[in-house]
Amino acid sequence: MKLSERAKLIKPSPTLAVTAKAGALKAQGIDVIDFGAGEPDFDTPGHIKDAAKKALDQGFTKYTPATGTVELKKAVAAKFEKENGLKYGTDQVIVSCGAKHSLYNLFQAVLDPGDEIVIIAPYWVSYPDMGLLAGAKPVFVQTSARTGFRPAAKDLEAALSKKTALVVINSPSNPTGAGIPEKDLKELQAVLEQGEFWITSDEIYEKNIYDGFKPVSIASLSKSLFDRTIVVNGVSKSYAMTGWRIGYAAGDKEVVKAMGNMQSQSTSNPTSIAQKAAVEALTGSQAEIAVMVAEFKKRRDWIVKALEEIPGVSCYKPEGAFYVFPDFNAYLGKKAAGKEIKDSVALSEFLLDDSKVAVVPGSAFGAEGFIRLSYATSMQNVQEGVKRIREGVKKLS
Repeated sequence: MKLSERAKLIKPSPTLAVTAKAGALKAQGIDVIDFGAGEPDFDTPGHIKDAAKKALDQGFTKYTPATGTVELKKAVAAKFEKENGLKYGTDQVIVSCGAKHSLYNLFQAVLDPGDEIVIIAPYWVSYPDMGLLAGAKPVFVQTSARTGFRPAAKDLEAALSKKTALVVINSPSNPTGAGIPEKDLKELQAVLEQGEFWITSDEIYEKNIYDGFKPVSIASLSKSLFDRTIVVNGVSKSYAMTGWRIGYAAGDKEVVKAMGNMQSQSTSNPTSIAQKAAVEALTGSQAEIAVMVAEFKKRRDWIVKALEEIPGVSCYKPEGAFYVFPDFNAYLGKKAAGKEIKDSVALSEFLLDDSKVAVVPGSAFGAEGFIRLSYATSMQNVQEGVKRIREGVKKLS
């Protein structure tokens, strides 16, 4: 008996691994500050929950079309046109079991063994593995905090080849929170328009933005890019609906059809009542988004300043999402109790074991020496957690 070769390619999610270990410690009654989870700590807005309750009471509990209801597709298309300047028909929209599911379907639909997928680093942990599952080779475009984690056009161009089948753009980004401004996207535009590959723009954090940052979809810059870009989004991060599992994508009709075929043979339709809730999220009051974003901004401002005050640590102030990605390279090679901190995994293990703080190692995102902290937790936890980190690294010498 054996496992498939594709199954052996994939490692467990480091984010979920950290969360699981932190959860095990909590179950033992140990006080752990968890900076690992990438989900808002707010409840889903009441009017959205009410829409789901109404759907449940009305018996909307059967199968829907595999790629989502027409009602929700229309709401998605209207959202794209109003907010992003992108006009799609409902036959260009697919609703999936979360934005991750949309991305997975897309990778399966457009990638073949031997293809290359170009990914901007630091990157969300699932992009490379999804590419590998489709038989493609991940190729990375390196960025740095010094330049705001924004990809340079020359570096993107250098990463492209005749084997490039897909380029992934994520703005604002997980794990850095960095957003790519329109002027920088236009510099990438000239490079991207030269190719014959697909592009996906992961815009899941587009409403979690600060300091007047204006998210712009690469698909809106030209007809050429519109025709070749599949835009992915969802309700999880903006509306505190992570567990509802509703994501969506829009783009080329044939690509979306292929994604739908994949979906119909795997999960079939997203949950019926969650789709009704998503319609309300997209078409109903948006007031609570501003409330959540305002609180996230307070936490971001505090945590960036506090991390910068730790000797040897620097931290880019992100334009969006709810993560910070501080540089702890100054502590690699140091020791505690005779054990060397060789890399970001060892640093993360030290902070969890010694300081009872859960963070995600930067190596999981292609950035050794960094760690990711989610401030989607209470300000009290943010403050206590950074205090513990500060005291913990003092023990390293």
